Amino acid sequence: MQTKHPDSTHGQFRHARLTEQGTLMVAHMDLNKVVEYDFDGKELWSFPAVVPWGVTPLSNDNVLITDREGVREVTRRGDIPWSFRPSDTPAYPFTSLQQAWRLPNGNTVINNWINEWTETPTNEPGSVQAIELTPTKQVVWVLQSWNPPANLGPATTIQFLGIGPAAEDVHFGPLH
Repeated sequence: MQTKHPDSTHGQFRHARLTEQGTLMVAHMDLNKVVEYDFDGKELWSFPAVVPWGVTPLSNDNVLITDREGVREVTRRGDIPWSFRPSDTPAYPFTSLQQAWRLPNGNTVINNWINEWTETPTNEPGSVQAIELTPTKQVVWVLQSWNPPANLGPATTIQFLGIGPAAEDVHFGPLH
């Protein structure tokens, strides 16, 4: 895969996802885009993003992209039928959006990372760790568990069990 800085792997990309079609979607942080590749490394589709962190293929063939600006559902034509920016929920502070998942009921869960070594008002315990939103961006629930006995601390991702294909149901090209 192409990278902007091949000598520094840390900033190249974060999350990649195998699709049900046997392709690979990659959030290229250093190239400011999300790319879908075939098994031979050929670029099949791409969309610009500002330091993208997460990419999640959806069952309707759209893609959820999480980047510095927020979360967007993007069609293969480049239309944006749904988007979220932290300013959409001003009561809940965000610092670094990581991943987004579309639930079977149409809601979206977004997780947020707080680095524990930078103390600023927006980057302290109490910030959002995860949030669930309806398609109209109404808050369903917010996870802010920073105190004992359930101090979950910062997290770069969470995992939903039973949503989407199981690991054994996806493949990359001929590899199963």
